[in-house]
Amino acid sequence: MCMVIFAPIFAICAFATCGGYYGHLQVKVDCADRRQGNLSINIDFGYPFRLQQVHFKAPLCETRREEVVFLDGDFSTAAQFFVTVGVFAFLYSLLATVVYVFYQNKYRKNNRGPLVDFVVTVIFSLVWLVSSCCWAKALSEIKTATNPTQVLLLIAACRARENRCAATQEPLWSRLHTSAVFGFVNLVLWSGNIWFVFKETGWYKTGQRYPTRSASGKRSSEMRQRLYSESSFDQPEESFGPYRGDSFNQPSGDFSKQVQRQASINQSQVRFSLPQTYLGKNGLNERENNVVTQGPTIFVNEM
Repeated sequence: MCMVIFAPIFAICAFATCGGYYGHLQVKVDCADRRQGNLSINIDFGYPFRLQQVHFKAPLCETRREEVVFLDGDFSTAAQFFVTVGVFAFLYSLLATVVYVFYQNKYRKNNRGPLVDFVVTVIFSLVWLVSSCCWAKALSEIKTATNPTQVLLLIAACRARENRCAATQEPLWSRLHTSAVFGFVNLVLWSGNIWFVFKETGWYKTGQRYPTRSASGKRSSEMRQRLYSESSFDQPEESFGPYRGDSFNQPSGDFSKQVQRQASINQSQVRFSLPQTYLGKNGLNERENNVVTQGPTIFVNEM
Protein backbone atom coordinates (compact mmCIF):
# COMPACT_ATOMS: atom_id res chain seq x y z
CA MET A 1 0.00 0.00 0.00
CA CYS A 2 2.94 2.32 0.66
CA MET A 3 4.18 1.89 -2.91
CA VAL A 4 0.72 2.44 -4.32
CA ILE A 5 0.36 5.81 -2.58
CA PHE A 6 3.86 7.33 -2.40
CA ALA A 7 5.73 5.89 -5.40
CA PRO A 8 3.78 7.85 -8.08
CA ILE A 9 3.90 11.05 -6.02
CA PHE A 10 7.64 10.92 -5.38
CA ALA A 11 8.35 9.97 -8.99
CA ILE A 12 6.39 13.00 -10.23
CA CYS A 13 8.21 15.29 -7.81
CA ALA A 14 11.58 13.94 -8.95
CA PHE A 15 11.24 14.40 -12.72
CA ALA A 16 9.05 17.52 -12.54
CA THR A 17 11.47 19.52 -10.40
CA CYS A 18 14.36 18.58 -12.69
CA GLY A 19 12.68 18.71 -16.09
CA GLY A 20 10.89 21.97 -15.48
CA TYR A 21 13.82 23.93 -14.14
CA TYR A 22 14.58 27.39 -15.49
CA GLY A 23 17.63 29.36 -14.33
CA HIS A 24 18.40 33.04 -14.78
CA LEU A 25 21.73 34.80 -14.30
CA GLN A 26 22.30 38.52 -14.72
CA VAL A 27 25.67 40.32 -14.83
CA LYS A 28 26.64 43.96 -15.30
CA VAL A 29 29.63 45.31 -17.25
CA ASP A 30 30.92 48.85 -16.60
CA CYS A 31 33.61 49.98 -19.00
CA ALA A 32 36.34 52.35 -17.80
CA ASP A 33 36.15 54.75 -20.80
CA ARG A 34 32.43 55.26 -20.26
CA ARG A 35 31.66 54.42 -23.84
CA GLN A 36 29.43 51.57 -22.80
CA GLY A 37 28.48 51.55 -19.14
CA ASN A 38 26.00 49.79 -16.87
CA LEU A 39 25.19 47.18 -19.46
CA SER A 40 23.12 44.31 -18.00
CA ILE A 41 23.55 40.89 -19.57
CA ASN A 42 20.84 38.25 -19.06
CA ILE A 43 21.85 34.59 -19.24
CA ASP A 44 19.08 31.99 -19.29
CA PHE A 45 19.56 28.23 -19.12
CA GLY A 46 17.52 25.19 -18.15
CA TYR A 47 16.75 21.54 -18.81
CA PRO A 48 18.42 19.52 -20.42
CA PHE A 49 21.41 21.68 -19.40
CA ARG A 50 23.35 21.79 -22.64
CA LEU A 51 25.30 24.80 -21.48
CA GLN A 52 27.64 24.83 -24.48
CA GLN A 53 24.62 25.93 -26.53
CA VAL A 54 23.73 28.79 -24.18
CA HIS A 55 25.18 32.04 -25.48
CA PHE A 56 24.88 35.75 -24.77
CA LYS A 57 26.36 38.99 -26.11
CA ALA A 58 28.92 40.93 -24.11
CA PRO A 59 30.34 44.39 -24.96
CA LEU A 60 33.94 45.02 -25.93
CA CYS A 61 34.98 48.14 -24.07
CA GLU A 62 37.79 49.06 -26.52
CA THR A 63 35.36 49.35 -29.41
CA ARG A 64 31.62 49.57 -29.81
CA ARG A 65 31.34 46.02 -30.93
CA GLU A 66 29.94 43.00 -29.07
CA GLU A 67 31.16 39.49 -28.73
CA VAL A 68 29.19 36.24 -28.46
CA VAL A 69 30.09 34.18 -25.40
CA PHE A 70 29.11 30.51 -24.78
CA LEU A 71 28.95 28.73 -21.46
CA ASP A 72 30.92 25.56 -20.81
CA GLY A 73 29.66 22.02 -20.23
CA ASP A 74 27.07 19.53 -21.43
CA PHE A 75 25.11 17.82 -18.65
CA SER A 76 22.16 16.61 -20.66
CA THR A 77 22.98 12.91 -20.31
CA ALA A 78 22.67 12.77 -16.53
CA ALA A 79 19.63 15.08 -16.47
CA GLN A 80 17.71 13.19 -19.19
CA PHE A 81 18.57 9.85 -17.62
CA PHE A 82 17.22 11.02 -14.27
CA VAL A 83 14.00 12.35 -15.79
CA THR A 84 13.48 9.20 -17.86
CA VAL A 85 13.80 6.98 -14.80
CA GLY A 86 11.27 9.15 -12.98
CA VAL A 87 8.76 8.98 -15.84
CA PHE A 88 9.00 5.20 -16.20
CA ALA A 89 8.80 4.71 -12.44
CA PHE A 90 5.62 6.81 -12.40
CA LEU A 91 4.04 4.80 -15.23
CA TYR A 92 4.93 1.47 -13.66
CA SER A 93 3.57 2.58 -10.30
CA LEU A 94 0.25 3.45 -11.91
CA LEU A 95 0.16 0.12 -13.72
CA ALA A 96 0.98 -1.77 -10.51
CA THR A 97 -1.76 0.12 -8.68
CA VAL A 98 -4.36 -0.91 -11.26
CA VAL A 99 -3.23 -4.55 -11.11
CA TYR A 100 -3.26 -4.63 -7.30
CA VAL A 101 -6.75 -3.20 -7.09
CA PHE A 102 -8.63 -4.74 -10.03
CA TYR A 103 -6.65 -7.82 -11.10
CA GLN A 104 -5.55 -9.39 -7.84
CA ASN A 105 -6.49 -12.94 -8.91
CA LYS A 106 -4.57 -12.74 -12.17
CA TYR A 107 -1.67 -11.18 -10.31
CA ARG A 108 -1.32 -14.23 -8.06
CA LYS A 109 -2.07 -16.82 -10.74
CA ASN A 110 0.88 -19.22 -11.28
CA ASN A 111 2.97 -16.85 -9.13
CA ARG A 112 4.04 -14.91 -12.24
CA GLY A 113 2.83 -11.52 -11.07
CA PRO A 114 4.87 -11.44 -7.83
CA LEU A 115 8.00 -12.68 -9.61
CA VAL A 116 7.75 -10.02 -12.33
CA ASP A 117 7.05 -7.37 -9.72
CA PHE A 118 10.07 -8.47 -7.70
CA VAL A 119 12.44 -8.33 -10.68
CA VAL A 120 11.14 -4.92 -11.80
CA THR A 121 11.42 -3.52 -8.27
CA VAL A 122 15.05 -4.63 -8.02
CA ILE A 123 15.83 -3.08 -11.42
CA PHE A 124 14.20 0.23 -10.51
CA SER A 125 16.10 0.30 -7.22
CA LEU A 126 19.41 -0.05 -9.03
CA VAL A 127 18.44 2.47 -11.69
CA TRP A 128 17.34 5.01 -9.10
CA LEU A 129 20.68 4.58 -7.35
CA VAL A 130 22.70 5.19 -10.52
CA SER A 131 20.56 8.05 -11.83
CA SER A 132 20.43 9.86 -8.48
CA CYS A 133 24.18 9.70 -8.02
CA CYS A 134 24.83 10.85 -11.60
CA TRP A 135 22.37 13.69 -11.30
CA ALA A 136 23.80 14.86 -7.98
CA LYS A 137 27.29 14.98 -9.52
CA ALA A 138 25.99 16.78 -12.63
CA LEU A 139 24.15 19.32 -10.47
CA SER A 140 27.38 20.17 -8.68
CA GLU A 141 29.12 20.73 -12.02
CA ILE A 142 26.22 22.86 -13.34
CA LYS A 143 26.48 25.11 -10.32
CA THR A 144 30.20 25.49 -10.95
CA ALA A 145 29.74 26.24 -14.66
CA THR A 146 27.08 28.90 -14.00
CA ASN A 147 28.87 30.47 -11.07
CA PRO A 148 28.93 34.27 -11.63
CA THR A 149 32.70 34.38 -11.06
CA GLN A 150 33.23 31.69 -13.69
CA VAL A 151 30.89 33.40 -16.17
CA LEU A 152 32.57 36.79 -15.77
CA LEU A 153 35.90 35.23 -16.64
CA LEU A 154 34.47 34.25 -20.02
CA ILE A 155 33.83 37.92 -20.90
CA ALA A 156 36.87 39.66 -22.41
CA ALA A 157 35.97 43.06 -20.98
CA CYS A 158 35.81 41.64 -17.47
CA ARG A 159 39.32 40.26 -17.71
CA ALA A 160 40.68 43.79 -17.92
CA ARG A 161 41.37 45.35 -14.54
CA GLU A 162 40.15 48.83 -15.44
CA ASN A 163 36.63 47.55 -16.21
CA ARG A 164 34.16 46.67 -13.50
CA CYS A 165 31.93 43.59 -13.70
CA ALA A 166 29.51 42.19 -11.13
CA ALA A 167 26.61 39.78 -10.86
CA THR A 168 23.28 41.42 -10.12
CA GLN A 169 21.18 38.25 -9.99
CA GLU A 170 22.13 34.64 -9.38
CA PRO A 171 20.11 31.52 -10.25
CA LEU A 172 18.10 29.74 -7.58
CA TRP A 173 19.13 26.17 -6.94
CA SER A 174 16.51 25.09 -4.43
CA ARG A 175 14.40 23.38 -7.10
CA LEU A 176 17.29 21.30 -8.40
CA HIS A 177 18.33 20.43 -4.86
CA THR A 178 14.79 19.20 -4.24
CA SER A 179 14.94 17.02 -7.35
CA ALA A 180 18.15 15.38 -6.13
CA VAL A 181 16.59 14.76 -2.71
CA PHE A 182 13.51 13.19 -4.29
CA GLY A 183 15.78 10.96 -6.32
CA PHE A 184 17.31 9.45 -3.20
CA VAL A 185 13.88 9.27 -1.54
CA ASN A 186 12.70 7.15 -4.46
CA LEU A 187 15.79 4.99 -4.04
CA VAL A 188 14.93 4.33 -0.39
CA LEU A 189 11.27 3.70 -1.23
CA TRP A 190 11.93 1.20 -4.01
CA SER A 191 14.72 -0.54 -2.11
CA GLY A 192 12.52 -0.97 0.95
CA ASN A 193 9.74 -2.39 -1.18
CA ILE A 194 11.98 -5.27 -2.30
CA TRP A 195 11.33 -7.16 0.95
CA PHE A 196 7.56 -6.80 0.76
CA VAL A 197 7.47 -7.94 -2.86
CA PHE A 198 9.78 -10.85 -2.03
CA LYS A 199 7.28 -12.06 0.58
CA GLU A 200 4.66 -12.39 -2.17
CA THR A 201 6.83 -14.69 -4.28
CA GLY A 202 7.07 -18.45 -3.97
CA TRP A 203 10.71 -18.21 -2.87
CA TYR A 204 9.73 -16.80 0.52
CA LYS A 205 6.99 -19.40 0.99
CA THR A 206 9.39 -22.24 0.10
CA GLY A 207 11.86 -21.02 2.69
CA GLN A 208 9.13 -20.91 5.35
CA ARG A 209 7.88 -24.43 4.60
CA TYR A 210 10.78 -26.12 6.38
CA PRO A 211 11.77 -23.87 9.27
CA THR A 212 15.03 -24.49 11.03
CA ARG A 213 14.96 -25.56 14.66
CA SER A 214 16.42 -23.08 17.05
CA ALA A 215 18.62 -23.92 20.00
CA SER A 216 15.76 -23.44 22.45
CA GLY A 217 13.61 -25.82 20.39
CA LYS A 218 16.34 -28.45 20.46
CA ARG A 219 16.73 -28.10 24.22
CA SER A 220 12.97 -28.43 24.74
CA SER A 221 12.84 -31.58 22.60
CA GLU A 222 15.76 -33.10 24.51
CA MET A 223 14.01 -32.29 27.79
CA ARG A 224 10.82 -33.98 26.60
CA GLN A 225 12.77 -37.10 25.59
CA ARG A 226 14.47 -37.17 28.99
CA LEU A 227 11.18 -36.88 30.83
CA TYR A 228 9.70 -39.62 28.67
CA SER A 229 12.59 -41.98 29.39
CA GLU A 230 12.38 -41.31 33.15
CA SER A 231 8.65 -41.94 33.18
CA SER A 232 9.17 -45.26 31.37
CA PHE A 233 11.50 -46.50 34.15
CA ASP A 234 8.89 -45.69 36.79
CA GLN A 235 6.43 -48.23 35.40
CA PRO A 236 5.76 -51.49 37.42
CA GLU A 237 7.92 -54.53 36.78
CA GLU A 238 5.05 -56.51 35.29
CA SER A 239 5.19 -54.27 32.21
CA PHE A 240 8.68 -55.55 31.38
CA GLY A 241 7.73 -59.26 31.58
CA PRO A 242 7.17 -61.59 28.68
CA TYR A 243 3.51 -60.61 28.63
CA ARG A 244 2.29 -57.05 28.06
CA GLY A 245 -0.97 -55.54 29.08
CA ASP A 246 -2.51 -56.14 25.71
CA SER A 247 -2.00 -59.89 26.11
CA PHE A 248 -4.43 -59.92 29.05
CA ASN A 249 -7.10 -58.62 26.76
CA GLN A 250 -6.97 -61.84 24.75
CA PRO A 251 -9.46 -64.64 25.44
CA SER A 252 -8.73 -67.12 28.26
CA GLY A 253 -8.27 -70.04 25.84
CA ASP A 254 -5.56 -68.22 23.88
CA PHE A 255 -3.83 -67.24 27.06
CA SER A 256 -3.70 -70.87 28.36
CA LYS A 257 -2.31 -72.05 25.02
CA GLN A 258 0.37 -69.40 25.15
CA VAL A 259 1.38 -70.42 28.68
CA GLN A 260 1.59 -74.11 27.66
CA ARG A 261 3.66 -73.25 24.60
CA GLN A 262 6.06 -71.23 26.71
CA ALA A 263 6.38 -74.06 29.27
CA SER A 264 7.16 -76.62 26.56
CA ILE A 265 9.87 -74.37 25.19
CA ASN A 266 11.45 -74.01 28.60
CA GLN A 267 11.35 -77.81 29.16
CA SER A 268 13.01 -78.49 25.85
CA GLN A 269 15.80 -76.03 26.57
CA VAL A 270 16.51 -77.08 30.16
CA ARG A 271 16.25 -80.69 31.37
CA PHE A 272 15.79 -81.21 35.09
CA SER A 273 16.36 -84.52 36.87
CA LEU A 274 15.48 -85.60 40.36
CA PRO A 275 18.23 -85.87 42.90
CA GLN A 276 19.65 -89.42 43.35
CA THR A 277 20.35 -90.92 46.70
CA TYR A 278 23.28 -93.30 47.32
CA LEU A 279 23.69 -95.40 50.43
CA GLY A 280 27.00 -96.68 51.65
CA LYS A 281 30.25 -97.13 49.83
CA ASN A 282 28.75 -98.58 46.69
CA GLY A 283 27.27 -95.25 45.96
CA LEU A 284 30.65 -93.60 46.33
CA ASN A 285 32.24 -96.04 43.88
CA GLU A 286 29.53 -95.54 41.32
CA ARG A 287 29.87 -91.77 41.67
CA GLU A 288 33.60 -92.04 40.97
CA ASN A 289 32.99 -94.16 37.87
CA ASN A 290 30.42 -91.74 36.43
CA VAL A 291 32.12 -88.72 34.97
CA VAL A 292 28.97 -86.76 34.11
CA THR A 293 25.89 -86.53 36.30
CA GLN A 294 22.59 -85.08 35.35
CA GLY A 295 21.49 -83.62 38.67
CA PRO A 296 22.44 -82.95 42.24
CA THR A 297 23.57 -85.97 44.32
CA ILE A 298 22.82 -86.58 48.01
CA PHE A 299 25.05 -88.93 50.01
CA VAL A 300 23.89 -90.61 53.24
CA ASN A 301 26.52 -92.32 55.45
CA GLU A 302 25.79 -95.55 57.27
CA MET A 303 25.52 -95.37 61.00
